[in-house]
Amino acid sequence: MKIELWSDFACPFCYIGKKRFEQALESFPHKDKVEVIYKAYQLNPNAPKVMKKGPAESFAEGHRMSVDKAKEKFTMFKQQAHTVGLTYDYDNIKMTNSFDAHRIAKWANQFDLEHKITERFMKAYFTDGLNLADTSTLVSLAKEVGLDEAKARKVLKSNDYKDQVKSEMTEARQVGVQGVPFFVLNRKYGISGAQPVEYFTQVLEKLWEEEAPLESIEGSDSGHTCNDESCSI
Repeated sequence: MKIELWSDFACPFCYIGKKRFEQALESFPHKDKVEVIYKAYQLNPNAPKVMKKGPAESFAEGHRMSVDKAKEKFTMFKQQAHTVGLTYDYDNIKMTNSFDAHRIAKWANQFDLEHKITERFMKAYFTDGLNLADTSTLVSLAKEVGLDEAKARKVLKSNDYKDQVKSEMTEARQVGVQGVPFFVLNRKYGISGAQPVEYFTQVLEKLWEEEAPLESIEGSDSGHTCNDESCSI
């Protein structure tokens, strides 16, 4: 079973949705048969590398709403985050560009660490108030998950993985992604949004039923069969 997850480190519901999916997967009896593939997506490709205004002002401007409405959104995001044990700090959040963070995540994938650095980047953004567009911050976080510090800095100074990140964002449009998180299951089903744990559980069970091989039930010796070469008597 293959699950492709398009998400952005700067998306509040992506972190929540990832946690809910992981909770469902953890209790799934066949979780060792599930391959999870992370795909890059940017909610705001034009976001600056350094936030010029405060969080509420920046969010309000980017979403064309009042500052008061932005603060209401923050409260809702924090409440939803608490349902899965997350703490969002919107007083100190740095709403910056996530493109370079996605490049580091793609690099981490070759060491089977993309899942780990995805978690760390989301926590850094929403809980720790770190700037995911800052080179030193990204290098430090890469080191935390076991990646080579000097090589991480080298990736960031180069154009490495830019094409892959852009390709995955283009692919998102091709498979019908209009918002994130977006889960594509076996290239057959698509799930949009941070769905409840129970829903993810049901979907995993449905996929398994579709994929599970037929189980033979032993019958009597008179159950004659034919194969390509002959028939039993």
